[in-house]
Amino acid sequence: MTATDYPDLTATAATTVDDLLPQARVDMTPLLDASRLVPLEPVPDGPPCEPAHSVALLASSPVPQPPIPAPADAVSVDAPLHELGVRDLLAAYASGSTTPSAVLAALRSRWTDPALAGGAVLAVVDGADDAAAESDRRWTDGTARPLEGIFFAVKDIIDVAGAPVTAGSRTTGDRVAAADSTAVARLRAAGAIPVLITATTEFACGAPHNARYGPVTNPWDRSRWTGGSSTGSAGALAARLVPLALGTDTGGSIRVPSALCNLTGIKPTYGLVPRTGVASLSWTLDHIGPMARSAADLRIVLDVLAGPDGLDPAAAPAPVAREVQDALAATGPADVPSLAGVRIGIPTAWFTDLCDAGVLGAWDAVVETFRDLGADVVAVDIPDAQRIHDDVTIVMTSELASNQEGSLAKFADYDIGTQIRIARGLVPSAVDYLRAVRRRTLAQRAAIDAFDAAGIDVLVTPGIGATAARLSDVTVEIDGVRHPMQPIVGRNTSLFDYLGFPAVMAPAGFVDGLPVGVQLVGRPWADDTCLRLAHVLQTVTDIHTRRADG
Repeated sequence: MTATDYPDLTATAATTVDDLLPQARVDMTPLLDASRLVPLEPVPDGPPCEPAHSVALLASSPVPQPPIPAPADAVSVDAPLHELGVRDLLAAYASGSTTPSAVLAALRSRWTDPALAGGAVLAVVDGADDAAAESDRRWTDGTARPLEGIFFAVKDIIDVAGAPVTAGSRTTGDRVAAADSTAVARLRAAGAIPVLITATTEFACGAPHNARYGPVTNPWDRSRWTGGSSTGSAGALAARLVPLALGTDTGGSIRVPSALCNLTGIKPTYGLVPRTGVASLSWTLDHIGPMARSAADLRIVLDVLAGPDGLDPAAAPAPVAREVQDALAATGPADVPSLAGVRIGIPTAWFTDLCDAGVLGAWDAVVETFRDLGADVVAVDIPDAQRIHDDVTIVMTSELASNQEGSLAKFADYDIGTQIRIARGLVPSAVDYLRAVRRRTLAQRAAIDAFDAAGIDVLVTPGIGATAARLSDVTVEIDGVRHPMQPIVGRNTSLFDYLGFPAVMAPAGFVDGLPVGVQLVGRPWADDTCLRLAHVLQTVTDIHTRRADG
């Protein structure tokens, strides 16, 4: 058993942390022993790899020029209002064919239907009617802002002023956020309107069966989970309750549910979107980003979200963020996209090792689509993937335990998933934790070198190795064999939280009627390159348009 396994995610929570520490030590010892076999070189001869060097490496990395043309915008205003995405709604408002108030009424009728919500909705944000009326006025008088009248959901660890934001935990009581997070404030300033607080696993790391609110069921199969930890954001999007949602990603929490619910989500480059006003799970791994139903929608939204706020110490430097935003804002005339001159990397190991044949088939089909559009395809592997995976576990659990140390007297109130991870985070020594943190700079340089040596623009990997987990036993199926969910769902995603590289999850196909995804990863600040490649895919295929209800 690896340190990312849960023995039983449906088990009853423990009374004290001491109840779980013996098993936590058993679980973590093999991983820590392996880590200790590879110590870093001693100073003064060792490489510069203090934690600040990792942030500096990202900050000093050049912003790549997107080699992929931006496909021409194609929008639809003829579908039912709840089916319209971000760009569709903006076009419909501009044409006068509908209004934000009309869209709000259509969406509200859906999110108040328990059969559609499936546990995704925790609270409705006050003030939507007044905000929609203001957006109606702005569209009428020509003062519409970039996201005027776009309704969005917010994961329950991201603050929305005046709304209950509990991090999905019984330990937080009836907390009400005092102010908007930076991300919510920026969307509001652009005219978007927060309407729903959506479910998360506890502190973005707990079990699917949340102890406070229960599970969120997958609209594609209500006996299965949406994936997490942005579980309610995915459920709301897939059920067409909203066209946009905010999520967070520390080990895959935007990308996992995106893959399992036929959505598109981006984990931006570390620091591109400030985390101010977001409850921390693991501060060196946490990212915040948007989820939607197309990559084209995400390009518009990420442009609004990006840039330093003067409060998040890990935020991207302003000149770097502006370069990324300039790329996101660019549009192109190409109706039939060509990928001539684009070089795509595909892995030969790790990302393909624990994948169902159907997932691999969907990934192969995407790669062939890119090849048919003119892209060169070469083999590329991320160096030391196993070690990075282990270091993610050490860092995440240690930082979680540190973040929650002040609530250990309320340990019985956490759900079993959070309890196990806190207990495991108490096992590593300070040196074990810092070794895992210090190796990040070296791993980042090695990964960038691998991209450079192969001359690739984007690495394309299978998404999640299986379809959505069954809620009855929290297992997934790979080639007919049941596996515990946890070691599978984050395997292909967590490496890039550690590296801080941008990664997009896009729909890739279906296995036994359930969605699977493909992951597109770029070097630092290549966020728009990844989104453009996903946009190209969604220009020549229609997988992303398919709905859970057919």
